[in-house]
Amino acid sequence: MQDQSDFYRTIGARIKEIRVSKGLTQADLADKANLSPPVISSLENGRSKIWLVTFAKICEALQVSANDILRLDTPAAINDYPKEFTALIADCNSSEIESILKIAKEVKTSIRKEKQDY
Repeated sequence: MQDQSDFYRTIGARIKEIRVSKGLTQADLADKANLSPPVISSLENGRSKIWLVTFAKICEALQVSANDILRLDTPAAINDYPKEFTALIADCNSSEIESILKIAKEVKTSIRKEKQDY
């Protein structure tokens, strides 16, 4: 597992990504989760730790599972990724799928090379 500050920044970034993908502002999410906008901002920027009850409120407000935000390195979480890839390419033609696959392979190679350089 990554260090604590990186973990909270990652969780915050995922919350923001989901919020934005749903077309919500921080104020919208705060209202839906019965939290204040500064709390949402602080969490999204990884400046504060998230309490379990706050995490649950955010999951409910965004209508996502905890795993959608946490994405831990566990078999159950890893099994969700193929579903996301399938959804990603569901409306693509074969040429688009080939391009996405090529990009994914290049990214994978780059990530692994970067890990070896450390």
